[in-house]
Amino acid sequence: QVQLVESGGGLVQAGGSLRLSCAASGPTFSSYRMGWFRQAPGKEREFVGAINWSGGSIFYADSVKGRFTISRDVPKNTVYLQMSSLQPEDTAVYYCANQRYSRVYNRRSDYDSWGQGTQVTVSS
Repeated sequence: QVQLVESGGGLVQAGGSLRLSCAASGPTFSSYRMGWFRQAPGKEREFVGAINWSGGSIFYADSVKGRFTISRDVPKNTVYLQMSSLQPEDTAVYYCANQRYSRVYNRRSDYDSWGQGTQVTVSS
């Protein structure tokens, strides 16, 4: 199955920006969509956004729309999450996930493989 490695997390002040990367390896030809999720301490893992490899359709959670941007680099098998205007409530571990074929884009259980996560901490 597809292996995923996230990078780019860190500590940032409120109002700042970060860019996360998710590099995919393995049978990436079997990947239909890549998603980003996040999990804050004591909370459920929640959908952030997703992008289709082919055609590039993009989906966002309402909480990040207008602040976060997802993009992809197909030759590099890499997906990015550009985060701007970060707020303390964006503090979480961010995960990328692979969906092998088209299913519900914001349903956690419809993703087939996950990265290890990268910590994002936003200070006030």
